[in-house]
Amino acid sequence: MPTYEYMCENCGFEFEKFQSITAKALRTCPECGKKKLRRLIGTGAGVIFKGSGFYETDHRSESYKKAAENEKKNLKGKKEEAKTDNKEPKTGTQKDSKTARKDNKKSA
Repeated sequence: MPTYEYMCENCGFEFEKFQSITAKALRTCPECGKKKLRRLIGTGAGVIFKGSGFYETDHRSESYKKAAENEKKNLKGKKEEAKTDNKEPKTGTQKDSKTARKDNKKSA
């Protein structure tokens, strides 16, 4: 049900009325009592869609949904691998390749 705006041409009183679309327009001003009430043409309110089915993502194809699900699983697996890699104890000290080459050159 829409909200209509009214204005009295006699006294200038303006107000809004929540009415059914099929309801007849009001004619009598609630302020001065004269039959000079006029329904105004307003911008109206924006349409509000509630519930599912109104968003682009509600109607994705099955192939898209499966690909998205697989991607989530892959990301989850990579995160778990990273966690286990960080928890493994380090054995001995390892030199990086540049340091190892320098040491080999000095001993030669």
